Amino acid sequence: MAIDDSASAHHAGGADSHSESPDYLARRQLKGGTAGWLLLAGLGVSYVVSGDYSGWNFGLAQGGFGGLAIAAVVIAAMYLCLVLGMAELSSALPAAGGGYTFARRALGPWGGFATGTAILIEYSIAPAAIATFIGAYVESLNLFGITDGWWVYLAVYAIFIGIHLSGAGEALKVMFAITAIALIGLVIFAITAIGHFEVGNLTDIAPTDAAGASSFLPFGYLGIWAAIPFAIWFFLAIEGVPLAAEEAADPERNVPRGIIAAISVLLVTCVTVLFLTTGAGGAGPMSESGNPLVEALGDSSMAKVVNYIGLAGLIASFFSIIYAYSRQLFALSRAGYLPPVLSVTNKRKAPTLALIVPGIIGFLLSLTGKGDLLLNMAVFGAASSYVLMMVSHIILRRREPDMNRPYRTPGGVVTTGFALVVALIAVIATFLVDVVAALCCLGVFALFMLYFALYSRHHLVANSPDEEFAALAEAEEDLR
Repeated sequence: MAIDDSASAHHAGGADSHSESPDYLARRQLKGGTAGWLLLAGLGVSYVVSGDYSGWNFGLAQGGFGGLAIAAVVIAAMYLCLVLGMAELSSALPAAGGGYTFARRALGPWGGFATGTAILIEYSIAPAAIATFIGAYVESLNLFGITDGWWVYLAVYAIFIGIHLSGAGEALKVMFAITAIALIGLVIFAITAIGHFEVGNLTDIAPTDAAGASSFLPFGYLGIWAAIPFAIWFFLAIEGVPLAAEEAADPERNVPRGIIAAISVLLVTCVTVLFLTTGAGGAGPMSESGNPLVEALGDSSMAKVVNYIGLAGLIASFFSIIYAYSRQLFALSRAGYLPPVLSVTNKRKAPTLALIVPGIIGFLLSLTGKGDLLLNMAVFGAASSYVLMMVSHIILRRREPDMNRPYRTPGGVVTTGFALVVALIAVIATFLVDVVAALCCLGVFALFMLYFALYSRHHLVANSPDEEFAALAEAEEDLR
């Protein structure tokens, strides 16, 4: 691999870049044209659907039903605004970097890498949390005497990373089928849960002496804020749809259509699951359940069906978020922000080490067995990236009003400004839930930025797609 150090392309934001040889990029190619808007919508739902089956319910222990319900309304509005903003950005800048690409154009190399790092933290930790939920579902099925444990986590990581290594087209089709099954499971659950629903179950947590406490808000007003990270679990990772841009057909049109279709489905599933699970199983019991939808249905035959399908839902999100972290790591590595070896693709155009390395880290994190703790850490990374992406949308609207935008966000910067404010509140909320977990994520984030400051900002690859987007903008600015 020849590096053309003499071709120092540009210097921006205190970073230096150079052009790599054609062979460098040839070894880092994804397979284009493998996904239309329907498959992308399936990807968006797949990222999130496990959040309907488990994880959100821990928010009942923070805010009770009322606190979690109010938090869910605010967060649902934030995600709708976020998605509309990202639909515009993805139509204008379709590349595998997703949020990193958007922020790189708006905020320069430092802002781009900060956004990519936050997304990478989210997507590396979220599968670890989901692996612990998969373990809980497997144990409750009592299949062949299998119990929750490290080898369950190892098995799911090994199997699904292996499928991804076979290529994006095959992986996305498998993911779409599993997601469809998971959605059918939610329909079955909803129909069954209606017969178990009791209004009194929604408020069966005794009020504390917190300010504003009541049967509806047993933990008072602060409980609403503390429930926010768990309300995010209903939608976490949908922002990963633009990461498939380089593998999509006609990405300028299909990525926006896919992500908007996905959020439409998820808004319905959020309302359905929150009300029916809590009303059927009770806020108190559901607040500490590893498989709430199953336990809400008791010992019925439908509970067993939902248990099996719930496992499919968890697997769908686990499977698809592996896809997301590999593409984010691939883009950052290809552009030189992280070691270039991590972006080399195999014969089937799958980034080998970008799939395996975060998988090893996630497996080690899953050994803690602390799904709720890992969830909060993933939310910290997600909410931090949302702040930076919404700032990017606002800046690009102001600074580059004439940028080609095949899709434009309804409401413009007002829409993304709302998402920005709520995302800032969500970042702070992660410290309310577990200050140690949030600080650990902040520490990891700081280490990534230190690596960039000391080394990688001097070794960026100018002819990578994401850097070329930024260079083109800078050149146009110079001509004005």
